[in-house]
Order: sequence, then structure tokens, then C-alpha cells
Amino acid sequence: MAERLKRMGLAGELVAEFAGTAVLILFGVGVVAQVVAGQLGDHDSIAWAWGIGVAMGVYVAGRTTGAHINPAVTLAFALFRGFPWKKVVPYALAQTAGAFVAALIVRWNYNEVLTMVDPGHTIKTQTVFSTLPGNGTLPVGMWGGFRDQIIGTAILLFVIFALSDLDNMAPSANMGPFVIGLLIVGIGMAFGTNAGYAINPARDFGPRLASFLTGYGGAWRDQYGDFYWWVPIVAPLIGAAVGAGLYQLAIARFLPMDVNRDVVKPSDNP
Repeated sequence: MAERLKRMGLAGELVAEFAGTAVLILFGVGVVAQVVAGQLGDHDSIAWAWGIGVAMGVYVAGRTTGAHINPAVTLAFALFRGFPWKKVVPYALAQTAGAFVAALIVRWNYNEVLTMVDPGHTIKTQTVFSTLPGNGTLPVGMWGGFRDQIIGTAILLFVIFALSDLDNMAPSANMGPFVIGLLIVGIGMAFGTNAGYAINPARDFGPRLASFLTGYGGAWRDQYGDFYWWVPIVAPLIGAAVGAGLYQLAIARFLPMDVNRDVVKPSDNP
């Protein structure tokens, strides 16, 4: 399948990014629906399922594109690893579309339970689909969430750049997705309070749009009534540039000899 997709060129890459991101969201949004609406599980099950979702999504798309499954990752690789700029927007759109479709599936599957718990489809269960400052209950506002998303995504990209750098201690190809999944679990357990660790514009915007189109009229606002939807888009992009840039500045340039060698993936070719 991967060979056939590669022969399809950009179209095949976009299919892989769509599918990988969809798998991520099926696990991630699905587990939040189970915990919030079904009262099965807790914060730890959310953190682990998001990590598993990322790992499975990377396994799905990894051979074809390197499995960005996150516009922030795509931007960072364009800034510092030679990924073609002409592919950045198409990748981001494919990732967002995958997240949107997967969220619609979760919304459909959990409709009865969501309606029982929250008949008005209010902010009470909006966190199933998209993030809110303070997870909708704690005293964190828009700018606290903005700060948090920059920091969380910077950590994500700093470590991803380390894990994908062959001049460093990159894990073997078949172990990479597993380790990246653990990275997501760690971020969720350490930085999940202030803004729900979206750290991925597609992960937040796609499901947010899906929820809005299926009855969540307040999907674009936070619990204070402010338009919050742009925060998990803009802040992760900034954080990605910061984290990847710090890795290049603090680590990559001090590695021995061919420190500037890029990790070449099929998607890196113009």
C-alpha cells in the first residue's frame, strides 16, 4: 500500500496524513467521550489513549510521509528540516480533514450518551471535542491557555526533533512511533491542566468544527464567552517554531560531524 501511495505523489501523501490524523482522533476524542459522557475511565486513561492514538497514527502514515499528523510538526519541518513549503498547506488541510471526519464518527457513535448527559450540547461536553482554558472549570483564561500551548508544543517539537535526528540517538524506525506515543502521554500527564494539551491545530479545529455542525452552538467560545478557537491554532504554530529552533540551536549544531544531515522521508522530496 505504501508503495502505491508513493507512486500517487502528493495525493498519496495527503491520503496518508488524512488517515493517520483520523486514527489519532478516533482514539483521542473517543476516549474523552467515554470519560466525560460515559463516566468510564479517568485522566490517566485519557493521557494513555491519546498517546496510543498518536503512536497508531504514526504507524499508519509513517512509511509514506513520516507521519506529521499535525500542522505544527509540518511547519517545523519546513522551517528547519527542508520540508517543501509548497506542501505545508495541503498537509495541514488533509490533517484537519482527517480530524474532522474522525470527530464526526465519534459524535455519531456517542450521540445517545452525549445527549443523555448534556441534552443542550453545551460547554459541559464540549471538551469531548475541543480544548478550553482550564479544561472549562479551572481559573485559567485565554492568555494562560495561549502560554500553555506555546510551551507544550515547544516541548513536543524539541523532543520530536531529537527523536528524528539520525545524528543524535534516534530510535529505530519501527520503535519511533511507540516512543513518540510515550512523549504524548508524558505531555498529557505533565501539561494537561491549563489548556487540555491540544498541541496540534488540526486536532482542535477539526473536531471543534464537527461539534459546531452537530449542535454545539458555543463551540467557538470558552467558558468566559471569549472567542477561544484561534488559540489552539496560533499558539501551537508558535510553539513548534520555538521548540524546533531551540533544538537546532542548543543540540543539533553541537553533534559530531554531519550534524546538519536531515532525516529524509518520501515526503521531503519536492
